Amino acid sequence: MRLCNNLFHSLLLAGATLTLSVVALCVPTLGAQQAPVAPAKSGAAQHPAEAPNLTVDSDPVRSPDAEPSTSAGPLHKESGGYVLYTDVEEVVLNATVLDGNRLVPDLKADNFQITEDGVKQTIISFQHTDLPVSIALVVDNSGSMSRKRPAVNKSTLDLIQASNPQDEAFVVNFSDEAFIDQEFTSDVNKLRDGLGHIESRGGTALYDAVVASADKLAEDAKRPKQVLILITDGEDNASTLNLEQTIRRVQALSGPTIYAIGLLFGDEMSHAEVRHARRALEMLSTETGGIAYFPKSIEQVDQIAAEVARDIRNQYTLGYRSTKPMNEPGFRRVLVTAEAKGNGKLTVRTRTGYFPVVRSAKKDVPEQRK
Repeated sequence: MRLCNNLFHSLLLAGATLTLSVVALCVPTLGAQQAPVAPAKSGAAQHPAEAPNLTVDSDPVRSPDAEPSTSAGPLHKESGGYVLYTDVEEVVLNATVLDGNRLVPDLKADNFQITEDGVKQTIISFQHTDLPVSIALVVDNSGSMSRKRPAVNKSTLDLIQASNPQDEAFVVNFSDEAFIDQEFTSDVNKLRDGLGHIESRGGTALYDAVVASADKLAEDAKRPKQVLILITDGEDNASTLNLEQTIRRVQALSGPTIYAIGLLFGDEMSHAEVRHARRALEMLSTETGGIAYFPKSIEQVDQIAAEVARDIRNQYTLGYRSTKPMNEPGFRRVLVTAEAKGNGKLTVRTRTGYFPVVRSAKKDVPEQRK
């Protein structure tokens, strides 16, 4: 299938109300809970970049807030940041807990505390199981990636093999256009074939590929927990969307957690280009609850892929029903903390809040690749 610009010019938001989800995606000025990650070997980003101006929408695509009666609802400014509204009855949070850089795997529900606007909430559901995930594997296929793709493909397949056998994934290869080279499958051999469709050429339409892939996850994924793994070695230079619009689209879809791997080493890019590309990947990741990694060499990608797989498989899922009436407006700030004997100061990485309003969504399915 081709995930081309036509998708973006035909994106419509309509359809059934979602009442069992939580996505409150805030820019870093709202204080997103972000776990510190050691940069020594993995090169993971530690600090969110400056918030984008999400009120500016100059692209030709219909914005999520273009039609209030059928849209996901507008972004509103709160305390210097921008947040998305979403309809919620039970608030569900996926959370990663770390003691330093070590994942903490053995906590119980009573180890956690959730507050909403400073008021303690009662946890009504708790899981720490390896939930199956729907995964978008979105890999740069531009000319500069040609020498890196064999190692990248191997690491990506290693990640899939280290994941839950019930996970499903699809493969998107992108350059100046994006193509689905393998539909949703749990078959590693089929995913290997999809990743093997290497025709390194052209520019890097990274933002368009991310939005189209997030749209496909929202449309076709069988698993409620969704992840987008983005691997690239450069900055976007061919998309119809910009960074701010891309973040906005993913937020409007209650979209996936994005794990980005930026292969920004070498001398192909100037220092300014590296800074710009790094900022974009950090924003895409931190705005969606994920992490951006910046390895120093291609040999480190395999280690990073293993870290991503561990992170996905070791999250806690917490649910609560707000003490506030659903019809009470305003941003609801959520803070999750954890304490346990035998551990140091625990860090919880999760999303930070929500607005309780009706959200609807329906997207066009991309055309078959010819």
